[in-house]
Amino acid sequence: MDFYSSRVTAFAAELTKYKKQYNLISTARFIVAVIFLVLIYLVIRQRSMSGFTVPAFVLIAIFIVLLRLHSIIIFKKQRAAILVAVNQDEINHLLRKGSNFYNGKEFISPKHPYSHDLDIFGDNSLYQHLNRTETYKGSQMLAERLSAPLSETEILKTQAAVKELVAKPEWRQEIEALGRIKKDSRSTYNILVAWSKTPTLKIDVLSTVLSVAGPVALLSSFIGYLITGNGELLSACTYIFSFNLLTAMAKAKAIKKEVANTTVIGEIVNQYRLIIDCIEQENFTSEKLIEIKNKLGHDSTSAGSLIKKLAMLFGQLDTVANVFVAILFNGLFQYHIHIFKALQVWKKNHATQIPQWLDAIAETEALNSFANFSYNNPGYVFPILNKDYAINFKDLAHPLLNPATRIGNDIDFTPRFTILTGSNMSGKSTFLRSLGINMVLAGAGAPVCAASANVHPLPVLVSMRLSDSLSDSESYFFAEIKRLKFIMDELDSKRSFVLLDEILRGTNSDDKRTGTIEVVKKMVRKMAIGAIATHDIEVCNIAADYPESLINRCFEVEIADNELHFDYKLRDGICRNKSATFLMKKTGVI
Repeated sequence: MDFYSSRVTAFAAELTKYKKQYNLISTARFIVAVIFLVLIYLVIRQRSMSGFTVPAFVLIAIFIVLLRLHSIIIFKKQRAAILVAVNQDEINHLLRKGSNFYNGKEFISPKHPYSHDLDIFGDNSLYQHLNRTETYKGSQMLAERLSAPLSETEILKTQAAVKELVAKPEWRQEIEALGRIKKDSRSTYNILVAWSKTPTLKIDVLSTVLSVAGPVALLSSFIGYLITGNGELLSACTYIFSFNLLTAMAKAKAIKKEVANTTVIGEIVNQYRLIIDCIEQENFTSEKLIEIKNKLGHDSTSAGSLIKKLAMLFGQLDTVANVFVAILFNGLFQYHIHIFKALQVWKKNHATQIPQWLDAIAETEALNSFANFSYNNPGYVFPILNKDYAINFKDLAHPLLNPATRIGNDIDFTPRFTILTGSNMSGKSTFLRSLGINMVLAGAGAPVCAASANVHPLPVLVSMRLSDSLSDSESYFFAEIKRLKFIMDELDSKRSFVLLDEILRGTNSDDKRTGTIEVVKKMVRKMAIGAIATHDIEVCNIAADYPESLINRCFEVEIADNELHFDYKLRDGICRNKSATFLMKKTGVI
């Protein structure tokens, strides 16, 4: 918290300074413009340029310098303002005052094996809790990391990279700020990638020769006129200017076609360049971060310099829409033909690297999100990995609950599968979600909300939150049957971590009990690891038949002084206390 508060103060002071500089430069530009206009007025009045040429050039030079300074200050002012916002967002997040971070609602899928059940995406989700990405591809990459477990090798590499980035909070915020200054979108990303995959357009030899010969002829004629004063040479300049302009216009269709696909991404490309520069200039020691940095290497030329040139070419080509510039520059030296040709050469040599560069940015942002999560929660741990299908946690809790009030629990999945009982509100569902969400974090290479963890990374399969699907004309019960069938099929191909919460609620109690018992037995046969929550005490009796595979655990409730007391602590055994009848009597329902 102190780190974020100090940076809010520091960047707020910078912002005030840059606002003053911005206003000062704006005033100076206005004064220079006024002086220049007065100078023109005096020239017109005296009908002579004598004594005014040098001051005019000086004023123009000063104005150009002020324009450059103005653009620099605008960027610095934007950066300072965004870094104030970034740090204030972190403060609000830690104080639980809401979140400005994108919630990943586009990734919500009720058919996913666990993401909908565990609130991985959407409002107040794990994704929103973690997300510090600002680019479109970065948001996609983070969603991918939370949607399926990595291999053991990749988990270890990710853990090492995240640990390294935890110690670089200023650098992480710089990446975040640069992405937020000019945000891209799905459309801009897709346009750029699509452009990189389209074939290059060739300029024929004749056009290439004329694009050089025309400007050279114009320059030679003008120099000849200055030396000789021959009026015919000046007339020749007019004809050559027209020839250059017509030659450039002959390629206008191809140029406009290129501009139509790239105009909207010019500024975004420059923003990618700033992020790439930031990555390339940082020193890393972990294997994963070095791999990411190596994706930006291209022979002896850095990706930053290459994409900077691309942004410049996009900007230069875009001036074709400016009629005055197009006529003047193309008439003088067929400007847009040369830019168009340079862009095609760049595309031919480097365009295939663009998706790889954008992936490097996205991977960095996803890792930064995990590192920020770890930095904000120094008590969280990176799980130790094993290959023995062992899973145990000490002081496990849900990372989205208030750390001041949440209750942690220890659990060792020996035996492999837990039958969990407890009254309503005792904490069963929260505990199941805590297990699931921390297994997802472990599989992504992120730290988990526990004091210690030893995990065999496994696919997570969950049936906890299903609903009627009107669009599919599907009842809740049938949706649940389909989900259970999916889980069983998945267990046929690979061992998984399974969480089930009060299944078969859409049928009568006898049918539900029989079905639940058979589901548990099949879980045992398929070597599933995990837990099932149930209110039916008779389901617990089958644990005696499978002592090496099943164990009963529970959350109890105490009734004292005519009040319910929940301690949310996991115990071995079967829940014996009941709260429903007590609550209904107390509230007058019965």
